[in-house]
Amino acid sequence: MKKIYYFPGLISALLIPVLFWYYIHPYIDKTVYNVVDIGLPAKLRKDNYNQNATFEPLRNWNYKKIAVPPNEAKNNSDFFVSEIKAMQKRNEKNSGIEFILDENNTYGDFVSLLNDMAIAKQDTYAFDIEKTGHVFAIVNYIDPKAEKSEEIGCLLCNDVIRDYYEPTFSDRIYNLINPQYYQTIFENASKLPKGAYYILFAFLLFLNISMLSINERFLLKLQ
Repeated sequence: MKKIYYFPGLISALLIPVLFWYYIHPYIDKTVYNVVDIGLPAKLRKDNYNQNATFEPLRNWNYKKIAVPPNEAKNNSDFFVSEIKAMQKRNEKNSGIEFILDENNTYGDFVSLLNDMAIAKQDTYAFDIEKTGHVFAIVNYIDPKAEKSEEIGCLLCNDVIRDYYEPTFSDRIYNLINPQYYQTIFENASKLPKGAYYILFAFLLFLNISMLSINERFLLKLQ
């Protein structure tokens, strides 16, 4: 009796599971994202109830006005940092610097100003988004006559510590025989990319054809 080999079924039985494993394997995004963290003053209510939580009490201070040329904030970074440090050194009460921005300035100009605040270690600043759209560097006034208290630094305050564990080969083998691993796969099946569904469908289709081929060979042997 002539032997029958169903090569498409053999290929699908070997190739499709590998492709399916590749697409369904969990992916860890190691991209480092940068964000801008800035607090905005509260919006003033009509009854002025929250005035102390807004920028209004500081609006009429003595500010040195510095215009920020469009797309040039980064190039003028050294100048801006020096002005902020000079303000800190003067230590004048109810004073600061008003960095003037308009509709021609870019997001890069705004971020560059925030970076200058960090370089100059200027902790008190505000973005007046409600009225002017300007960035204000506000002096943190220190009374020269006040007694200096001993400061104790907190090295881990406001820090977030996370451990990243790279799975070993034995861990991957254990995941293959761990029922919870397959439960997680089926729970996340709805999140698979569209291409994975085509591969899964093709695998089941070729598997069905292969089973029919095996059944045909079995019937031929019986004859």
